[in-house]
Amino acid sequence: MPKDDSTPESSTLKPSPLHPTYSVTNIQTKIRTLDGTKVTFSSWVKLFRLHVVAYKVLNHVDGTPAPVSPAADVELWQELDALVLQWIYSTVADDLLTRILHTKTTTYATWSKLEKIFLRNKKARAATLETKFCNLTLTACSSVEDYCQRLTELSNQLADVDQPVSESRLVLQLVRGLPEE
Repeated sequence: MPKDDSTPESSTLKPSPLHPTYSVTNIQTKIRTLDGTKVTFSSWVKLFRLHVVAYKVLNHVDGTPAPVSPAADVELWQELDALVLQWIYSTVADDLLTRILHTKTTTYATWSKLEKIFLRNKKARAATLETKFCNLTLTACSSVEDYCQRLTELSNQLADVDQPVSESRLVLQLVRGLPEE
């Protein structure tokens, strides 16, 4: 005898699909560690934003308010927020981690705190970086490669505080920092 499709035994509940965020196992393979020197804040933000868009959680870093109901939506939001917050904590240098690590916080609050750390006092930070850039010489470095790398890092950091260094200025500074011999 054929089964009647309307009976409770034959009706099956479709499992809800797993959110893509749960598939991330090692965020460090996708986003480099933000240290403010080798990986600048603007570079880290670009990588992080690509990741949160791809995994459908941009709303946790862009200030979108959390849902207030139904309870299932609130619970999912909190779980995803905790995961994205773990991504941030896993991709910042230890000295930054101690400055942003809090027990009762949200991803957006932590994201905003990082922005403040890197983007406040741009003028003072730019002045300090400019002095380091202008005064760096080959004799202060272990090799020519190290000298070039440090100049590039300072140039990137200056760009982060809205003081980009042109390629020609970078080359001039490179030559100026070489010893006479």
